[in-house]
Amino acid sequence: MSRIRSRNTKPEVVLRKALHNRGFRYRLNSPKLPGSPDIVFPKWRTVLFVHGCYWHRHAGCRKATNPSSNIEFWKDKFQQNVERDARNIRDLHAAGWRVGIVWECAIGREPPYNLIKRLVEFIVCKQPNWMEFES
Repeated sequence: MSRIRSRNTKPEVVLRKALHNRGFRYRLNSPKLPGSPDIVFPKWRTVLFVHGCYWHRHAGCRKATNPSSNIEFWKDKFQQNVERDARNIRDLHAAGWRVGIVWECAIGREPPYNLIKRLVEFIVCKQPNWMEFES
């Protein structure tokens, strides 16, 4: 597990490049915010988390499989991840931030045009306070 990256994953880098190409400037992994969001847009008080489908349990996704050994450990581990995600979102909302969750399966090797379009609208718009982007 020590080899599992928490920052600069391939989906994150691909998404950041696409947003940068659209003219967005951002901060990365801000430790001052709850959950240390992957991408922070201070100008719009908006953050994006790029969630791995396996680790954050994307419901209905083929990548969110369950290990066949040490089942109880993994069940508890995944449940803690989901609870921590919910707590971080709640804390960010309480601090006045808008939160977007982008699932890795929605990004792929190159983010689809529609995904980037929806993200741009979410970032610069004031509503809604929370949005999930999936495939």
